[in-house]
Amino acid sequence: MVPSSIDMVTLLGPSDAFLRILEDQLAADIHVRGARVTISGAADQVAKAAEIVTELVTILRTGQGLTSETVERVIGMADDPHAAAAEILTQNIVSSRGRAVRPKTLNQKRYVDAIDRHTVVFGIGPAGTGKTYLAMAKAVQALQNKEVSRIILTRPAIEAGERLGFLPGTLNDKIDPYLRPLYDALHDMVEPDSVPKLLTSGTVEVAPLAYMRGRTLNDAFIILDEAQNTSMEQMKMFLTRLGFGSKIVVTGDVTQIDLPGGTRSGLRGVQDVLDGVDDIAFCTLTSRDVVRHKLVGRIVAAYDQFESLNQPREQHRR
Repeated sequence: MVPSSIDMVTLLGPSDAFLRILEDQLAADIHVRGARVTISGAADQVAKAAEIVTELVTILRTGQGLTSETVERVIGMADDPHAAAAEILTQNIVSSRGRAVRPKTLNQKRYVDAIDRHTVVFGIGPAGTGKTYLAMAKAVQALQNKEVSRIILTRPAIEAGERLGFLPGTLNDKIDPYLRPLYDALHDMVEPDSVPKLLTSGTVEVAPLAYMRGRTLNDAFIILDEAQNTSMEQMKMFLTRLGFGSKIVVTGDVTQIDLPGGTRSGLRGVQDVLDGVDDIAFCTLTSRDVVRHKLVGRIVAAYDQFESLNQPREQHRR
């Protein structure tokens, strides 16, 4: 029986859209009459479906609405005994203009929790898994809670097929395309009018990685994005900028390296160097953690499968 405080339309979705998702993806029959939900089928599938409905009710009780995406994510987490979907999907990191940034998968929650517990965290995974976005949310949260006095956002100015010198304009104009994803995430999380003030005052600094050399970064939340495009030497340089009262999050995708041939990625090598060092965490996200259009997850999974099947053949050719 669904509690009387829950509107059945919000649980079942407009025109029973959420109910149809449950029926399509679960091996159990679900019947609804009034506020009573009856589930029939194999015992394990009935238990799974009942758990999913309970999680959806719990999410609604927090005041958060449901979407088709939310329902699908709750279903996806149901087979993992360590995943409490309602706890994960209702964990607010930061809110702005009526929107809340939350982890949407178990691995994303583990990543966010690791940032809370460790001084240096590496978030490694494919495009769309929220590595940079969640790190930015944690940085804004730390600034708002006065845990740090500034945010520093940086990434290497390396892209496939282009170099800074080939782009028109001043140095700032040339750097801007490389740092634009960081600006975009920042605009999502703070009032747009306040962004220029934060940048002008130095409370938020956005700069290419080369500008970090020779500095000691105290009382700051520092994010290095696109870290797969750092060399081993650049990664060491960056990590040793860490000062007192600071936190570092390094994000990247080791399948999208744009470094010149023969240059070893600092992100690939850093886990071999730092594995087991106290207060450093490595978090891996996968195609299952993609939170963009659902097709992005399928594309990432297809590339992973293709590369795993063809890697031995490529190695043999060499």
